[in-house]
Amino acid sequence: MTGSTGIAEAHALTPARKRWTLVAVILGSGIVFLDTSVVNLALPRIGEELSSDLFGTLEAQSYIANGYFVTLSALLILAGALSDYFGRRRMFAIGLVGFAATSLLCGIAPTMELLIVCRTLQGAAGALLVPASLAIITATFQGEEQGRAFGLWAGASAATTILGPFVGGLLVNTISWRMAFLINLPFLLIAFLATVRFVPESRDDQASGRFDWLGSLVVALAVAGLAFGTIRGQQQGWSEPVAVVSLAVGAVAAVAFPLLMTRRSDPLVPPKLFRSRNFTVTNLSTFVIYGALYVALTFLGIFMIGTLGYNEQAAGIAGVPGTLFLVLFSSRFGKLAARFGPRLFMTLGPAIMAVGFVWLAQIPADSQGWVLGGGSGSILPPADYFTDLLPGLVVFGIGLCIMVAPLTTALMTSVPARNSGVASAINNAISRVGSPLVNALIFVAVASSFYASIGERVPGVDTGSREFRNAVAPLNQPSGDVSPEVRAAAQTASTEAFHLAMLVAAALMAAGAAVNGFGIRGRAPSNHPPSLGRGPPAVRYRLEPRSSGSNNRRPIQPVPPDPTDYLLAADRRQGMRSPTAMRPSAPLSKPKSGGRKRCSDGLCRISTRWD
Repeated sequence: MTGSTGIAEAHALTPARKRWTLVAVILGSGIVFLDTSVVNLALPRIGEELSSDLFGTLEAQSYIANGYFVTLSALLILAGALSDYFGRRRMFAIGLVGFAATSLLCGIAPTMELLIVCRTLQGAAGALLVPASLAIITATFQGEEQGRAFGLWAGASAATTILGPFVGGLLVNTISWRMAFLINLPFLLIAFLATVRFVPESRDDQASGRFDWLGSLVVALAVAGLAFGTIRGQQQGWSEPVAVVSLAVGAVAAVAFPLLMTRRSDPLVPPKLFRSRNFTVTNLSTFVIYGALYVALTFLGIFMIGTLGYNEQAAGIAGVPGTLFLVLFSSRFGKLAARFGPRLFMTLGPAIMAVGFVWLAQIPADSQGWVLGGGSGSILPPADYFTDLLPGLVVFGIGLCIMVAPLTTALMTSVPARNSGVASAINNAISRVGSPLVNALIFVAVASSFYASIGERVPGVDTGSREFRNAVAPLNQPSGDVSPEVRAAAQTASTEAFHLAMLVAAALMAAGAAVNGFGIRGRAPSNHPPSLGRGPPAVRYRLEPRSSGSNNRRPIQPVPPDPTDYLLAADRRQGMRSPTAMRPSAPLSKPKSGGRKRCSDGLCRISTRWD
């Protein structure tokens, strides 16, 4: 099935198949987000139970969180190309199987080092899921139905994170941190069964079958080198050879990558896509906004559990109010963006999220923690939660629900549909590239602030020694043999370091809002042809060969359109018939006679005048 046929077949899909397709896509891609949020809650317990002679506690936690993003970001674009060529349903199913296998390996890992390796492999499997999910939606839904599907995808994917963190946190607290990974398995099984049974296959009929493996390797070296070198240098000292070599390799790879893309015949990142202003601006803001988002949420979870004293299930349910806004209103903002254009929402959303982070930067060191359940626990959160955390989380959630679906709409309508897989992969890769790099930046700020603060409060302590840093880590509870004086200083220092992390994240959100406000152009295309007087809209077709043994030509198939193309049901021999809009909810008026049709290399362009 070609990409164009896949799009045309969307009209023939039954509502039941469309619903199950959306279920499969939501579960498959949503499990990637669910896994990240649940693992963040498990990081403090992982740091307690899996010691390491190679890494400090916060350092190892950073590698677990961001080693996943390194391989995910490096392989996402390649995975998008593989999906476009071999078929989106096929690669999506393979990704589901791979993610299940690596989740199982993470869940049984006996050492910190092996967990980091398995977590990195898990990112490689996850790379197959995210780009294929958006491309499947693009091929299955059209018009306002597509905008609504994007909104449901964003909202329902977030819905998996409402009960997910709470249930995952409960399992981590009552059973083991290993449940943070093992909880993925039943969701992945349902998604796999729905995929093989209901999801239609689609692919890009213009895909070459040549893949830029070298480009993926260079991306991995750039992101891993810069992130690992920065974190390792801060933790162990900037004179350590491993840190210096890692930074050098990452810097060289980062400089070489754009030059390499302009010289490859089949580049991993096609430079031509960036001729679209909206595509370029959307990806630039994605790098800044999502980089800050992932890191801020990771540090928030560690801070709540390791410093304030929340248990895992309490930390999971504490973030539910903010997530509810995304679930309830994301679809509505997706439809509004399709109707009025995404710029306003892409500007307002990050700006509001920045205000939420500024509020979180005011949490006092003595804010009371929440232990949910258990003999000494409480069902209701303490009063400090309602004044210190809840307002910031709610404001953050409002901004997030305003931004997510419009950003997705802006991205997917900025490129032709035949490039949807690669475009989605590029955007998702950029969002994940931002996480390790922003994490490295904030890690340096947090660690520097933390150990400098302890040095001021407890003179004579060697805060630079490996032994001290293994026993006292930022945002985490110090080990049991630490003196009360150092423990009290660590509580205050962790709070100050967290405040700094939130302020940096807020600044990055504000920068992303400014990029969108000044960079995004134009409104979303309407469901009717643009009013250009008597000027013709361009309509593109691909001629199908004659059926064997028949004198009739098969109907002309539409080339996958860009958002301003409108499809006509036409036949080359009989001329033009009644036009049909790409969006079935708004049929177009009939064309006047006198339309002209020009064909070359199997492609036809028809121009006509509209009533």
